[in-house]
Amino acid sequence: MTSMDLIPHPRHVTAYSEEDGFTLTAGTVLAAGPGTEAVARWMRGVLGAATGLAFAPGERSADGVVRLAIDEHVPGGPEAYRITVDPSSGVRITGAGPAGVFWGAQTLRQLLGPDAYRRAPLGRGRTWRVPALHLQDAPRFGWRGFMLDVARHFMPKDVVLRYLDLMAAHKLNVLHLHLTDDQGWRVEIRQYPRLTEVGAWRTRTKVGLRESQVWDERPHGGYYTQDDLREIVAYAAERHITVVPEVDIPGHSQAAIAAYPELGNADVIDTTELGVLTSWGVNPNVLAPTEDTLRFYENVLTELLEIFPGEFVHVGGDECPKEQWQSSVTAKDRIVELELKDEDELQSWLIRHFDRWLAERGRRLIGWDEILEGGLAPGAAVASWRGYSGGIAAARAGHDVVMCPQSHVYLDWRQSEDPDEPVPIAHARTLEDVYRFEPVPGDLTEDEARHVIGTQANAWTEVMDSVRVVDYMAFPRLAAFAEVAWTPLPAPAERDWPGFERRMTTHYARLDALGVEYRPPGGPRPWQRRPGIPGRPKPGPPPVG
Repeated sequence: MTSMDLIPHPRHVTAYSEEDGFTLTAGTVLAAGPGTEAVARWMRGVLGAATGLAFAPGERSADGVVRLAIDEHVPGGPEAYRITVDPSSGVRITGAGPAGVFWGAQTLRQLLGPDAYRRAPLGRGRTWRVPALHLQDAPRFGWRGFMLDVARHFMPKDVVLRYLDLMAAHKLNVLHLHLTDDQGWRVEIRQYPRLTEVGAWRTRTKVGLRESQVWDERPHGGYYTQDDLREIVAYAAERHITVVPEVDIPGHSQAAIAAYPELGNADVIDTTELGVLTSWGVNPNVLAPTEDTLRFYENVLTELLEIFPGEFVHVGGDECPKEQWQSSVTAKDRIVELELKDEDELQSWLIRHFDRWLAERGRRLIGWDEILEGGLAPGAAVASWRGYSGGIAAARAGHDVVMCPQSHVYLDWRQSEDPDEPVPIAHARTLEDVYRFEPVPGDLTEDEARHVIGTQANAWTEVMDSVRVVDYMAFPRLAAFAEVAWTPLPAPAERDWPGFERRMTTHYARLDALGVEYRPPGGPRPWQRRPGIPGRPKPGPPPVG
């Protein structure tokens, strides 16, 4: 095990003699240059807690200095950084911006060894030694995302904060919070209190997928107050992570319709009979394409914009069955009124409306690749989940793309062919499969490829009913994904899988120190299995289109 087993791997590193290095002691001071004060606070709070060292402020000390500085000339953009460790003087972390300094501090944490990930020192007088080196690093993508679905199974605020720390440890910088769906509405909206009074709670929950006959008869629910979300956003910002909220429009909306039945297609079904959905799968109960629906969601988004200051707002747009619209006089009249061709164009009209509405307020809409159907809204970005094809079409049309194909980076898919994998879904996607994921399709031109602004791994929680299960499904694959998102790697077939596997030996020790209940390389531990709960495994390799 070596502290040089860095994940994600840096672009350039020169390591010097193993006998050289710098030892942090109680007398080592922390010199925070202008603009690095927040990183210094993080280091004192996190690294100080793990090591027991004070990192007192100061410019010089006989025991050396850890120096933080900003130099906009560090190549690679605002998140770039370099580290120099000199045995005689100490550690210098220089970032092109505050984010770069922070990512450099995360690398320093890895260099200190797995015990630097604990919350208190172990009390056995260990030496905190950093190897002598010169390291220069910068990310490949500006969007390095992780989507956490808190709508299907609610995750308390402390779980979200913990995952922000785990993201920061892996240099991921976008948390996509999936806040609403058929099975629950998780964000307080002051103007519409029934969204959480009614929509945040379901009477029971299907255990496993739709085929399962097992039910958890306990009511399930929860939501975040607006102050909870402000805290999450502020906590993320301190870690240079942007939080992107998702509120689903027009499908995946039964929880909202259960709270406010007038949002549904009341001329087709009795929407007053709908409750928050207790099972899983694509659901026909979608929003009605009315002016009242538009005003309702404008008001919802107005409150969200007060909480989430980031550029992007995710509106879903996926898996919207059109059967109710096809039977609805209101929807048919709307198609005629707007001179649209069909229900696909009706959905496109609705998405375009919110694209314009957000743009007028200085924000940008992003949605799943179904928003391409019926015409892509100008200015909208696409999260390409049904393979690469949607992202390719969007990039060729000049739209920005976040690549998150289910065939590669859906973390609810099973991790091996092992029959003991809990509630096995779809095809097996191993740690090596994720490590060999390439976000930019080779058939894009150089100009088109620039529209791939990043990549994202998605954790859908239909069968992840606790943080222990989320840990198991996310890790260690999220570590491999983090390297793909950060490090410019060679073609998938040429990647150094044995080298990554070796580096993971050290990284498992970091995850252990963090308390992450990851899937071990040899398969699930007995308590990580889920006997008696059927999944939906598929044989053979997944489609990659």
